[in-house]
Amino acid sequence: MALRLKIERTALFLFVGGISYGLLELLWRGRTHWTMLLLGGLCFLLIYLICTRLAIPLWRRWVLCAAAVTGLEFLTGCAVNLLLGWAVWDYSGVPGNLLGQICPVF
Repeated sequence: MALRLKIERTALFLFVGGISYGLLELLWRGRTHWTMLLLGGLCFLLIYLICTRLAIPLWRRWVLCAAAVTGLEFLTGCAVNLLLGWAVWDYSGVPGNLLGQICPVF
């Protein structure tokens, strides 16, 4: 029973995170990509795990969550934009970008 609940909770976090991330992109950019739904779900799940499993000060959890989301976005960007050439996003014209995949503005 405990394994089933863990699977259901994980699926719920992936779904809610994916839909939320996709909706935010639609509101912000007017479009999204299916890979962003996967990324959003993974980010949401990772934030949940960081915030519930680590007994560290709150501000450190926030920093860790921000770093985790930025890292996942960078890795996803490298995979879908640079490796596969899908051109989902490109921040190369924004100051401070890293390989056009992440930047401080976004």
